[in-house]
Amino acid sequence: MKIEVLKSIRQTEEEYKARISGAKAEQEKRIAAARLEADSMVIKARNDTEDYKKKRLADTLREAEKRRAEVIRNGDEKAAALRNRAERNLDRAVALLITRFKEQLHVAP
Repeated sequence: MKIEVLKSIRQTEEEYKARISGAKAEQEKRIAAARLEADSMVIKARNDTEDYKKKRLADTLREAEKRRAEVIRNGDEKAAALRNRAERNLDRAVALLITRFKEQLHVAP
């Protein structure tokens, strides 16, 4: 009877060791899966961040190009207006220049 009890105890110990070993293996498996999932999440977050950064940069570049085109357009308009005004005043400017030149030479008009 003692032998049977001892065998039963030993068998129970072996079963518990097997259960503990299985639980440890399952724990390691779950930890590995969790680490893999965490790594995947980090990689996805990095990719999402990079995509967002690229999109924002592209948006900013488009906006800068729009502003640049607007500044150039405004500059061209102002330059054209100045040219028109200068062309309208050219005859008067030439006449004034000739008058001043004659004054310097003391020539009577």
